[in-house]
Amino acid sequence: MRTKGIFLDTLHLSYHTRIYEMRLLLVLLCLCIISCDRPEVSCEIGAKSVLIRSVGARNADRFKLNLVEDSVNTDWYSITTSDTTILINANTPVALCRGAYDYLKNNCNSIVSWSGTKVNMPDELPVVNEKVNTSFQFRYYFNVVTHGYTTPYWDWNRWEQEIDWMALHGINMPLIGGAHEAILYRVFKQLGLSKEDIEGYFSGPAHFPWNRMGNLVKWDGPPPNSFYTKQIALTHQILDRLSELQMKPIIHAFAGFVPRQITNLYPDAEIRELAWGGGLPEVNNAFLLSPGSTLFNEIGTLYIQEWEKEFGKADYYLADSFNEMDVPLSENGEDALNELAQYGSSVYQSIRKANPQATWVMQGWTFPYHRDENGNRFWTSQRLEALVSEVPDEKLLILDLANEYNRAFWKIDPSWKMYDGFFNKKWIYSFIPNMGGKVALNGILDLYATIPYEALAHEDKKNLVGFGFAPEGIENNEIVYELLSDVAWNSQGINLDDWIRKYALQRYGAYPKEMEQAFNMLRKSAFGTFTDHPMHRYQFRPYEKPEGVENHATVHDSEAFHKAVALFLSCAADCKDNELFVADAIELAVQGLGLKVDTQLLEFINEENGSDPTKLDDILSVLLVMDRLLASHPNHSLERWVSFARKWGDTDAEKDYYESNAKRLITTWGGDPVNDYSGRIWSGLIRDYYVPRWRKFHTDVSDNSKKQMRQWEEEWILNPGVSTIKPYDDPLSVAIKMNRITEVFSDT
Repeated sequence: MRTKGIFLDTLHLSYHTRIYEMRLLLVLLCLCIISCDRPEVSCEIGAKSVLIRSVGARNADRFKLNLVEDSVNTDWYSITTSDTTILINANTPVALCRGAYDYLKNNCNSIVSWSGTKVNMPDELPVVNEKVNTSFQFRYYFNVVTHGYTTPYWDWNRWEQEIDWMALHGINMPLIGGAHEAILYRVFKQLGLSKEDIEGYFSGPAHFPWNRMGNLVKWDGPPPNSFYTKQIALTHQILDRLSELQMKPIIHAFAGFVPRQITNLYPDAEIRELAWGGGLPEVNNAFLLSPGSTLFNEIGTLYIQEWEKEFGKADYYLADSFNEMDVPLSENGEDALNELAQYGSSVYQSIRKANPQATWVMQGWTFPYHRDENGNRFWTSQRLEALVSEVPDEKLLILDLANEYNRAFWKIDPSWKMYDGFFNKKWIYSFIPNMGGKVALNGILDLYATIPYEALAHEDKKNLVGFGFAPEGIENNEIVYELLSDVAWNSQGINLDDWIRKYALQRYGAYPKEMEQAFNMLRKSAFGTFTDHPMHRYQFRPYEKPEGVENHATVHDSEAFHKAVALFLSCAADCKDNELFVADAIELAVQGLGLKVDTQLLEFINEENGSDPTKLDDILSVLLVMDRLLASHPNHSLERWVSFARKWGDTDAEKDYYESNAKRLITTWGGDPVNDYSGRIWSGLIRDYYVPRWRKFHTDVSDNSKKQMRQWEEEWILNPGVSTIKPYDDPLSVAIKMNRITEVFSDT
């Protein structure tokens, strides 16, 4: 069962069990203090603490963790059992955690997930004697924009859960947004910029990722000044825990973006205006220092020095100067290549001067993505090679983010092949399984389970050093992330039939014939297709048809999917007492119902007599049932999202601001091109936003209806609060009943 704060056993812990845990944690803390000069012992304690928080002290106490000195090989662990103890030997704290989780998963049918934890350790321990190693030095996690779409308002409690999840899943290289703004604020202040100029540069916290990548400035910002102090304190907690587990976080560096007013202080500084195309006014365009600028190097070095003064040395710094944007270059081809080389050199040299041991990290998403109106890629092999030409091979790490896009969506060669193994720079093979935090089931499981091994076995992969996944938003499609974390630790390949059977036993405790059939159908439908932006029709503005969207919606819809939902729900007799089964059953049923609503809404708006309010009410009543079903889901909740945001405020006005910033990101976002981009299927968002927006569309038939709807959306964002709703007493039975209904009733 999942409770607020930490993941626990599926059974409620008794008072005495809690006392036991507290005593054990105190003993571990004392040992950690006593042995502070023995980091190998401290790391074992850190790994053991991950287990205690994740699976409970009594279960954790059955593991003996032993850290073995070995810095030559990639991470490995061994598992050996006796009558009462599971001995995990490993060469890093993360490998210790992964080894313990491997045993729990594959021998005790247990799982630790975002929506809950199921632990099933028998008194008689299953016998195991095996050693596992990973082929990858780094297991990478997060996307720059995850820190907008998921984490911007997390507190330490939620961050601690996520770091524990990372450790158990064998991840050792997370990309951390951290206190980038607080440090950059200090640097800009040292340069002599005024408070007004600095604050006019920063966006709202939920939009920080795009501020960091130069896509925008000042949008929905700045936050209250107290935010930066809190950002510093939280980043200390995060980095201290990552250090305890010997993870290698990627930290943001200075990528050349400055307030426009910088030229008032440095008249000779050449800055170039950027245009992202996100639909925002020109006043939100960012400015980039020109290549070869001495000020570029000066600010970049100051930033690293200020960061390391506050947080200590870092090994990996990320800087992206041209994410999804045209690069301001000279028209002459040779001059343009020289300027690209100067850009690359400026970023690297600013990092190297402050920390010669550090590595520059660059995202590879924009290289295959960025095309002109004729479909020609801006980033030719020649241009990318020029950008990285003046950086030593071992001092640049490229995150090849979107391998499923190349294969399944764009249908082009993988980037690592197109760019000749990234010219012998270090690179990480990665996926982007999610855009915007969208909830709908999506992704090709068979692809995730196979194509990474093509790169691993390729004779000309060059300097491949890692594997990872970079979702824009998490707490969705959990099977995908469980699978990908296993891929990173399995160099022989994965038999997906066998893997899914084990996954079902780990998550639900059973794998009846109907569930096997359901997963087979899902692999032919929602988990057999890849759409970059799976959205329901009811999530779009009623009068708008997104360009290129068939039938006004993009969530996978097929007979196979609806059969999969029915088959999964038919397993209720075997799994109804399992909370993870209930959560997944709700999610599947809601998606199936949403597809039916999409069809009926499309028919409604296309009818000549589309003004019949009764018919619309009948359709919207199903959305309200879906909303109430989701009220029983552990993650899919607007109230939870808003609660995280409001906790950052010290006054009512601050709390209201943070709430509005959080609401804006998941609704209008900014300009029209990214409106509704986030696509959350959440309790609270359906009943408070999507349903009333459809009602407004039906009742407002004036010539200014579009403008008025935008005004209504803005009022909703600025109006604090989420309506309350009572969850169903038995949501599973309601989900089953609704799935059987073939017609829409107003009274459900």
